[in-house]
Amino acid sequence: MHVGCAPAGTALPPGIDRSYVLYGPRSSPEVGCVGGLLFRVIQAYHLPPTARAWDFLSIALSVVAADEACLRAHSPNGWTRQIALTVSVFDPAFWKSQVGTLQEALQFATGDIWRVQFVDGGFLPGPLKQSKPRPENIVSLLSGGMDSLIGAIDLVAAGQRPLLVSQIAKGDKKAQLRFAKAVAPSSLHVQVNHNTQHVGRSERSQRARSLVFFGFGVLAATCLARYGTGDRVELIVPENGFISLNVPLTPLRLGSLSTRTTHPHCLARIQALLEAAGLNVRLRNPYQLKTKGEMLQDCSDQPLLKRLVGNSTSCGRYARNAFTQCGRCVPCLVRRSSFHRWGVTDPTPTYKYAALSTPGPRYRDFDDVRAVAFAVETVRQRGLDAWIGGALNSAQLDGAGDLRGVAQRGLSELEQFLRAQGVI
Repeated sequence: MHVGCAPAGTALPPGIDRSYVLYGPRSSPEVGCVGGLLFRVIQAYHLPPTARAWDFLSIALSVVAADEACLRAHSPNGWTRQIALTVSVFDPAFWKSQVGTLQEALQFATGDIWRVQFVDGGFLPGPLKQSKPRPENIVSLLSGGMDSLIGAIDLVAAGQRPLLVSQIAKGDKKAQLRFAKAVAPSSLHVQVNHNTQHVGRSERSQRARSLVFFGFGVLAATCLARYGTGDRVELIVPENGFISLNVPLTPLRLGSLSTRTTHPHCLARIQALLEAAGLNVRLRNPYQLKTKGEMLQDCSDQPLLKRLVGNSTSCGRYARNAFTQCGRCVPCLVRRSSFHRWGVTDPTPTYKYAALSTPGPRYRDFDDVRAVAFAVETVRQRGLDAWIGGALNSAQLDGAGDLRGVAQRGLSELEQFLRAQGVI
């Protein structure tokens, strides 16, 4: 499928199968839109993003629109898609020079074959009448999950003043607001959403969804006063190392069947794009070498964490379960095992499937539980390398040995929790 994204009034080339309006409402029922409310939000905060930051966000929004527009069920193998994407940007000549790096990052993150091209006519608003560069010294993503909560707590405890950026998801908005107010009450907290509206059905796998979160963060980073004086701004992407690596639990979960947007190789490709674009923003995951349980144990403000963490969200099926965490998907299992490792009673209000060793038909649906048990048994019988395989490629990753240790300790946390549950 060929997807095209451009602001209203910008003509796209012929041959587009699905078109989207960037930063505006849809122009007709046959056209989608993405990012329709973003400019008004940025205006309301009097933020002054740079031109290249707008371009990067336009690319991220377009990628998310294309990722959701192209159904995997229509591909020959039911997963890998061939996606052509045309994006209208302010500086097409520059982005054409970086298309190889972008396509590599997208292929790694989504498992698809991407062909991206750029055309003129991108979105670049004029100077604001009242521009207010922000006094914060760092930007941190705040999703409403446990890891980003710990990230914000640790930054404030270390004397930093983070500008917190949230991507609104159903069921998480109130938690994001509560966390920001409790952790960093004097900092700006920006809540935004890509607000994609499609024509027809949309794909649910959404392997590129975190890219637009990075786009929001980069845009915010260029609005800090210190960025305007030439200082490099850190954009903190808090994610425990085990989930970031997402080593496939079984041989059937290869590649992008596990989400890989925060994988260090993917982050390195995105960082290369930012540096080439002259965007003085450094993506950093301070928890790349920690498991989720270690993040809980090492958090700098234990009383505040214990007060808030029960209201964080980890579940990959949260919206589908009426905003109740299921308790049996991989993110829920990692969450529950981290509390077990921390030695603190899990304060999560409820899990749809609290017991994991229930016999009968109900248990047969717990495919993620079986996958974790399979990985544990693989390590027990054949050793750690038989499970990891080629997932930690030293040609792609610096410090592959340290990352191997994170994978081992993360799986050990899961093993101890499943043993306590009577599953293994």
